[in-house]
Amino acid sequence: MTGGVRMEAHSQRRIYPTDLTNDQWELVEELIPPQLPGGRERTTDLRSLLNGIFYLLRTGCAWRMLPRDYPPWPTVYEYFARWRADGTISRIHDTLRSQVRQADGREPTPSAAIVDSQSVKTTEKGGFAATMPARRSTVANVTSW
Repeated sequence: MTGGVRMEAHSQRRIYPTDLTNDQWELVEELIPPQLPGGRERTTDLRSLLNGIFYLLRTGCAWRMLPRDYPPWPTVYEYFARWRADGTISRIHDTLRSQVRQADGREPTPSAAIVDSQSVKTTEKGGFAATMPARRSTVANVTSW
């Protein structure tokens, strides 16, 4: 264990809590679109790339702050943008969600959703600008006296 992050035995790559397990990778691997015909051969490890996407989505870090244990951030971003547009990310999410729900003894798809009432209130007020009080200029306060 190094700084709360495991290291793989066969390499110096760190294992993060957001990384896919072998079972998860087996489920997801078949959902990844094949390489486009006529293009260059893929050289990027797709499991590592997905792990980078999951790390970024879970931690909320900036693309440029993606740890070097993953492929370069522009590569991860390019695949993420492509897969988001073609529905691959949604298919992966839905597959993993179904597996987690079934393992927990529930139906594969949720039958209800909960809306956070605080978010709804903020939207009704008009968003961020409507919830912040206006600042008064100290110069205006002084001159009004």
